[in-house]
Amino acid sequence: MTWTDRLAYSVGLAATDGNLSGDQRHLTFDSNDAELVELFLQCVGRPIRYGPRKTRTGGVAFRAAFSDVELYRWFVSVGLTPAKSLTLGGIDVPDEFFLPVVRGLLDGDGSVVNFVHAPTKRRYPNYRYERLTAQFNSASRAHLEWLRDRLESHLGTRGYVEVTPPKPPRHEFNVLRYGKYASIALFKLVYPNETVPRLIRKWEIWERYRSRNGADGGT
Repeated sequence: MTWTDRLAYSVGLAATDGNLSGDQRHLTFDSNDAELVELFLQCVGRPIRYGPRKTRTGGVAFRAAFSDVELYRWFVSVGLTPAKSLTLGGIDVPDEFFLPVVRGLLDGDGSVVNFVHAPTKRRYPNYRYERLTAQFNSASRAHLEWLRDRLESHLGTRGYVEVTPPKPPRHEFNVLRYGKYASIALFKLVYPNETVPRLIRKWEIWERYRSRNGADGGT
């Protein structure tokens, strides 16, 4: 198997919402978004077959499960592991395919946050500030530190990793966040056009922001 943009995107998705079983051949992919399950299957060249399942909180998620030894071994070769949420570190991705991986990470366990607030409401009650934030979530601090280091050369700045200490039985939880202008630069890189595979609901948050603030997103 060789790197392509679509396969790189699937690596980002697998690193967040995927799972490699201990038998070294079966893979599963779970998401609350049926669209994301379909995107993953399309990008790895599998039939679009998946089904609903109940979550622990009573909701509904979607799961695709299949056997593919070649894909399994390739995922392992680039840095994915079983029980990856705690053990995931860096991903061995060439520079030319790094950004599609980032888009997959963003669509899997990341967030595109946009809202307007009044930061000095008492002193300046009519002042409003629109915030835009890119964030990546992971139980593995090593993975987010790798991502921050790789993104620094593209963005010219380092994001901030916020660490929530473990509270048994829960593990440590980490969030990598970027400010408004770094997020604008990031979204312009990971969404170069409307043909790349992407989760529409997250992309639309950025697209609405960009449309309101001009083609350059207000930079």
